[in-house]
Amino acid sequence: MADESPAAGDNFLQRRIDSKGLRPRVAASVIAVLWMVAIAIFGLLMHLLDGETFKTFWDGAWWATQTVTTVGYGDIVPGDGVGRFVGGVLMIGGLSFFAVITGWITTEFVTRAQASRHESATQELAPRLDAIQSQLAEIREQLRALSPEPGPAAAPPPGDRPPQAG
Repeated sequence: MADESPAAGDNFLQRRIDSKGLRPRVAASVIAVLWMVAIAIFGLLMHLLDGETFKTFWDGAWWATQTVTTVGYGDIVPGDGVGRFVGGVLMIGGLSFFAVITGWITTEFVTRAQASRHESATQELAPRLDAIQSQLAEIREQLRALSPEPGPAAAPPPGDRPPQAG
């Protein structure tokens, strides 16, 4: 049976978020590190695939940085279809990743803010509900004291009875 435990990096990141929360600085750091790794991978890939255009790894990394950030200076461009395909993958991946990460971070912040507001509202509401329950108990006791005991004495007088059908 395969081990389904999360990767060590995922585990570290989840523990960090659980213990200290997700802060914009942490989220930005994670995004920056992931994209630096992606730029290095794609830069190397382009250098290996199109060594004539991308003479060094650094040329490939420069092109990958321009592509993923959608700046696209155009000073270095892939010379063949494979390179353009890799560029397209990098562009779509970059845009998609930024959109997903932005949505995820926004969701985290909104969820935490709502939970915090809900918690403070609950803390304010609990004493009020306790007071209402106490008042309701007092009202019930007063009603019991005013109500006659059930039995023959509690029956309505004969004149107040509805006429019987005959």
